[in-house]
Amino acid sequence: MKSLLCWPEPVIRVQSLAASGIREIPERYIKSPSHRPSLNNDVSQTQEVDVPVIDFQNLFSSDRGLCDEALRCVHNACREWGFFQIVNHGVSHELMKRTCEVWHEFFNLPLEEKQKYANTPATYEGYGSRVGVEKGASLDWSDYFFLLLMPLSLVNQSKWPAIPASCRELVAEYGSEVVRLGGKLMKVLSMNLGLEEDSLLKSFGGEENVGACLRVSYYPKCPQPDLTLGLSPHSDPGGLTILLPDENVGGLQVCRKGSWLTVKPVANAFIINIGDQIQVLSNAIYQSVEHRVIVNSNEDRVSLAIFYNPRSDQLIEPCKKLLTKDRPALYKPMTYAEYRLTIRAKGPCGKKQVESLKSPRQSD
Repeated sequence: MKSLLCWPEPVIRVQSLAASGIREIPERYIKSPSHRPSLNNDVSQTQEVDVPVIDFQNLFSSDRGLCDEALRCVHNACREWGFFQIVNHGVSHELMKRTCEVWHEFFNLPLEEKQKYANTPATYEGYGSRVGVEKGASLDWSDYFFLLLMPLSLVNQSKWPAIPASCRELVAEYGSEVVRLGGKLMKVLSMNLGLEEDSLLKSFGGEENVGACLRVSYYPKCPQPDLTLGLSPHSDPGGLTILLPDENVGGLQVCRKGSWLTVKPVANAFIINIGDQIQVLSNAIYQSVEHRVIVNSNEDRVSLAIFYNPRSDQLIEPCKKLLTKDRPALYKPMTYAEYRLTIRAKGPCGKKQVESLKSPRQSD
């Protein structure tokens, strides 16, 4: 798609806008009244809610009762929330802390240094400030850095920040640890669905061929946070998202039963959410959930999301073992490369993309 080769208009860095001292945000960032956070669930603006918290090490306990209970908790969280948090996950807390700190340092570098990594919509790798290439589209109040972690054949560390000096080494170590965690999570989901342990991983192309990428999001302070969003409502297009949130500044909201609820992060936990590809593979037993990010006028916020995705040319369709006469395949097959083109072209669009995959007889 030629439209994905370059941005349709000059890119404005939101961090620079915020630092300029403006008191009113530009019109491009003002959401329609129905999408502004202040006009949805007012409670969600002031009250954080607890999403299910799973002790991850219990999933591998020799105590059968403890393991079974942890599996049930994950299964229920996937069915009822599409989101859960995990503690005791095996990733070093010190590594998590240092990786967050290095990205804070990166975003506080002079603009000219960050601009060396300015991205294009061709791959989105690098320093960016928008998703989607529609001219005149509504924009979100955030900047980001996007980089590839898997497959290793596509990784090019020269596209990763050279400053701070420890960034590349930390990102490589952190990425390796979290991608390994993603593989374990996939096995847990497979078992809970009644499949072979490696079934979902095979559907993704095999553990060595999965696609994994890191998006570090920077949400600057905003003079009118009630008029905009840090990230518009969407479900994640990939398989699983493993999010390291800002423990001190909230902002992630999940849509549950029509209300927007602000997630309360647990110290040293990862927030896990189901992506569209798991929804398709599980034939909607597990469903991705719409979520968004709100901003505030007092504090900047940084979060790190690793997306654990299928190999790009892998055809994704409901697992045959999950289909019955009463519950046939709900979704038509599509490669992940084809699927992600929509969000790369149009930006966040709720759950429209995964719903568009429904077989004609399931859309009536």
